[in-house]
Amino acid sequence: MRNAVARRGDGGRKGNVVGRRADEERRPAAARSASPWWRPESPWWRGGAAVAAGALPALAFPAPSLWWWAYVALVPWMLLVRTAPTGRRAALDGWLGGTGFMLAVHHWLMPSLHVFILLLAALLGLLWAPWGALVRLMLAGAPSRARASAALAVVPSGWLVVELVRSWEGLGGPWGLLGASQWQVPAALRVASLGGVWLVTLLVVAVNTAVALLVSVRALRLTAAGGLTACAVAVAAAGWWSPAPQTAGHVRVAVVQPGVIDGAGGAERRFARGEELTRELAGRGDVDLVVWGESSVGSDLTARPEYAERLSALSRLVGAEVLVNVDARRADRPGIYKSSVLVGPEGTTGERYDKMRLVPFGEYVPFRSVLGWATSVGKAAAEDRRRGDRPVVMTAGERGLRLGPLVCFETAFPDMSRHLVREGARVLVAQSATSTFQDSWAPGQHASLAALRAAETGRPMVHATLTGVSAVYGPDGGRVGAPLGTELGAAAVYEVPLAGATTTPYVRFGDWAVYGALAVLAALGASAGGRWLRRRTAPGTPVPPARTAHGSRVRPGR
Repeated sequence: MRNAVARRGDGGRKGNVVGRRADEERRPAAARSASPWWRPESPWWRGGAAVAAGALPALAFPAPSLWWWAYVALVPWMLLVRTAPTGRRAALDGWLGGTGFMLAVHHWLMPSLHVFILLLAALLGLLWAPWGALVRLMLAGAPSRARASAALAVVPSGWLVVELVRSWEGLGGPWGLLGASQWQVPAALRVASLGGVWLVTLLVVAVNTAVALLVSVRALRLTAAGGLTACAVAVAAAGWWSPAPQTAGHVRVAVVQPGVIDGAGGAERRFARGEELTRELAGRGDVDLVVWGESSVGSDLTARPEYAERLSALSRLVGAEVLVNVDARRADRPGIYKSSVLVGPEGTTGERYDKMRLVPFGEYVPFRSVLGWATSVGKAAAEDRRRGDRPVVMTAGERGLRLGPLVCFETAFPDMSRHLVREGARVLVAQSATSTFQDSWAPGQHASLAALRAAETGRPMVHATLTGVSAVYGPDGGRVGAPLGTELGAAAVYEVPLAGATTTPYVRFGDWAVYGALAVLAALGASAGGRWLRRRTAPGTPVPPARTAHGSRVRPGR
């Protein structure tokens, strides 16, 4: 035996080298699985880093409102994903990052949903798994200039499709869209007037993609700089193509914010406080409209005519109609509705809007027969609210002011405000209540959405709440007057500028930015499919052996 080994000589050593190389090739996967969690190659470390990186963009939204942070917040996440060893790992990093993002942006829901929010965040986070694989596809290794240039369009388009899917009402709606973090940036608001919040999101993610290339691939710095320049030029072009709306008169709108009212008899006490604050408006000059917040009236006005009379008395005293919000069981049909009702000096005017889009779990439980258990672990709706069937544009006051009401959650949907403006609304009015989340980031985040809706449509928007934040924004999305914070119970009158009859490009052309993103991804799919087909049909491509009916291989020539 020893002689046989000796005769092999170097051949035996070569066999050992080959074996060691095979072991080294297998080692990284095994080492990663056995590495301590604090080591960078550990799956636990990588997973935790993905969750943390995904949570970073939340700092760009109110309350922190670090708007500039949005332009680099995705970079750590992208850098992590591009180094994933496989596409499957990149998809996992995308999922974990999406889970971290949803938890961070919606963390204020924890007191209401408790542990259920972890399940929801994990389910919604799955939407980012394909995005993670897409980032790796476009940015991994040392991409060519062509692939890097394409990434500046492909990666933002992939992110936008994720936002589009999760914007469906049943999945929670479009809360926390990345473009919405730019609500206080005038240049971004001009972009929103051109292509809605969707176009702002595309630009923000494109900047993040360019920065990720800039810091990770030295040879592509010129390409990344070109991408950043293109984004800056696009913003400048948006300002030129869609200039700020011209002011065409003013209306005086009063917002009544009762403040926090706890304890027994809260609905009646809230109504009484609203009356008290509205009476104070009698000496503040001409008022064209008074707006109360969501659920400001706890009984149907037909079933409780004394409420209607008290509101009519307020209208006569102030000299303006009062827009209230009734959260009660209807007298004329079954079920509970949330309804915007206009009340004038002679009683209700017949102008009524029933809320159409409801908050999942807050106002109804999706698939209640399956998910009804959520009511036992959180503050989910014990009874589903009923939906309205159409938007309504109301006419208020002697001046015939055309206003489009929205209720709370509905201000997150760009299509609803756009439809109201197309139907002739000159002022958008949102009635909201976020008192459940009073000491969280939610009130500020909700109020900021009104700035986006105003800029998108070129119409002013009044955001009236029960407990703050109440705010008013002009047709360019800029703030009008001082907001009423969560610490206040007060009434304020705002001189609201009106815009002319001209509407914004976003109102006229709709969600063209979304269709553009879908076209980019379709082109990517077509290109990948074409390459695969060319490889399959190229001369000399090995043809896999055919199989018989029994599954055995049939070799060519036999």
